[in-house]
Amino acid sequence: MTSPLFLEDAYRRTAPARVTEIGAQGGIVLDQSLFYATSGGQPGDTGRLIWDGGETAIATTVKDENGAIVLVPAEGETLPGVGAEVTQDIDWERRLGHMRVHTALHLLSVVIPLSVTGGSISESKGRLDFDMETPPEDKEALSEALNRLVADDLPVTESWITEEELDANPGLVKTMSVQPPRGAGRIRLIRIGDAERQVDLQPCGGTHVARTGEIGRLRIGKIEKKGAQNRRVYLHLED
Repeated sequence: MTSPLFLEDAYRRTAPARVTEIGAQGGIVLDQSLFYATSGGQPGDTGRLIWDGGETAIATTVKDENGAIVLVPAEGETLPGVGAEVTQDIDWERRLGHMRVHTALHLLSVVIPLSVTGGSISESKGRLDFDMETPPEDKEALSEALNRLVADDLPVTESWITEEELDANPGLVKTMSVQPPRGAGRIRLIRIGDAERQVDLQPCGGTHVARTGEIGRLRIGKIEKKGAQNRRVYLHLED
């Protein structure tokens, strides 16, 4: 299986790799990947692969039916051969936007402490769907609460627990629609805050900024009704 370099260092922009497989549809599998594959509402990374004598633009990154990370080249691009040594170069500004928004959505689940039923992420905005019968009365107050957490510049760190430990602590899972991936025997947790002041702890396989101060100023956008018990809350980066 491909080693997920994006979990080791979300800030790394380039890395070497070796092509281990070219799929029937032209998808490229590497021995180690900086490219994050679409999952959990976060889009797959884009960028390019460079090798001696060529390069190819990567349009997106996905997981196949076996869970392998597959880089999808743009249409008409030249492909490297199996065994080729390549350099990975991700679209950093796009990735950083995803990291800022993803961490901001974790904060949104703090200021709106309700079960999450869905979500999505883009470079400059995101949204969460909540099990919420009535909408919040004061969007400005929510925005202010979010920006206080950003201004506090809290650390964002990871740790790992076993699947059995997660089963013993079901309250860690905020999302009703997406459950943490299982089968590897352990679950990755993202913590915002520290031992003195922990504001959030939940399973997550996505990429995040190292401190909340890197998110920048936030604004709550529109809130839409999506069913009798569901509200969609949009969140925007303002800088």
